[in-house]
Amino acid sequence: MPQLASRMGHAKPSAIMAVAEKAKALKAQGRDIISFSIGVPNFLPGEHVYAAARDALAKDSGQYGSNRGADALLDAFIAHMDRLGLTGYTRKNCATGIGAKHILYNLAEALLDPGDTIAFATPYWTTYVDIADIVGAKTLLLPAPASQNYKITPAQLDGALAQKPKLYLFNNPSNPTGMVYTKDEIAALADVFAKYPDTWIISDDIYNTLTFDGIGYHNIVNARPELRDRMIFVDSLSKTYGMPGWRVGLLAGPEVIAQAITTLNSNHITNLPEIVTAAAVAALSGPQDVPQQKCKEFEAKRDIVLDALAQIPGVHCPRPQGAFYVFPDISCAFGKSHGGKTIANDVDFCSALLEAEGVACVPGSAFGEPSALRISYTCPDVQLKEGLRRIQAFFAALT
Repeated sequence: MPQLASRMGHAKPSAIMAVAEKAKALKAQGRDIISFSIGVPNFLPGEHVYAAARDALAKDSGQYGSNRGADALLDAFIAHMDRLGLTGYTRKNCATGIGAKHILYNLAEALLDPGDTIAFATPYWTTYVDIADIVGAKTLLLPAPASQNYKITPAQLDGALAQKPKLYLFNNPSNPTGMVYTKDEIAALADVFAKYPDTWIISDDIYNTLTFDGIGYHNIVNARPELRDRMIFVDSLSKTYGMPGWRVGLLAGPEVIAQAITTLNSNHITNLPEIVTAAAVAALSGPQDVPQQKCKEFEAKRDIVLDALAQIPGVHCPRPQGAFYVFPDISCAFGKSHGGKTIANDVDFCSALLEAEGVACVPGSAFGEPSALRISYTCPDVQLKEGLRRIQAFFAALT
């Protein structure tokens, strides 16, 4: 029998989806399952988005679209960036993709040869390592544990960039931790980036409008405009607008990067669907009341989660200020037992929690931090509070 390509030996299914599928299977068996696993916003976009999609369907041309993305979508994205303070971009600086994950994969294809190094912080979004493995890149990881609030320091970044990675991938606000870098922290990191002109920078900032406590969103280009020539900003409609299934990813950067992604699109996907494009334009250009309201709701949910975790002895959780995740350090449970089963690590913990209490969380080791777990808290408050009560009960039962 013919064999698969060798690169498939490096491709792994999503660890997050594996947890979600297990929870789904238990629920199908009749178990009362509360899922804190998959990172979905759990709301739908405003009616104007659906109206735009219906209108586009009624006027469907049936033709191929632009490999780069429709002008209307590019213009809407540029206006969105202007609102974030990222000014001076034109259509030639932009490109689209089937979600931010597709954008990131194409960027890896465009920027990394086998053996090149990509650097990023730990904890990281699981896909970063998976993509690097598939394209044959080496990874340089910067540990940012709970003790330093899951953020890298300028000294760490300097040490990493001194090793001359081809690419640095920066994520702010962070998945899985929900941490957000302050304006001063961004400025300090930008000063380090400016010292190393041979490293590309991807700023994966798809949660840029989901920030709390008045901290706001800040980008390294705002601090050091000269970094624009090698910085790529990645965005998505999935989280902000409640549109994960619509699959709209966007990027802005140097023209050579945008053109490279456009060329890859011409070979991979051709174009975003016309109806999806119309919905995306409406989301970016239309009323922002739904995402703004949901941001306030997520901030309130964040507080509910932190209050519940603070009542569990030994659990430490840095205060997230964005996205919709918390990432508590639960290592205090390691070495203890629940129902006669020893909990040796985060995977044991999450498995026992799911079996005993019907609560699904993702082990921190999926994100490179085995002392923690990720809670995605976008479910209704009734489910959220009940799930947190069950987590408290699970800890209380440890011996």
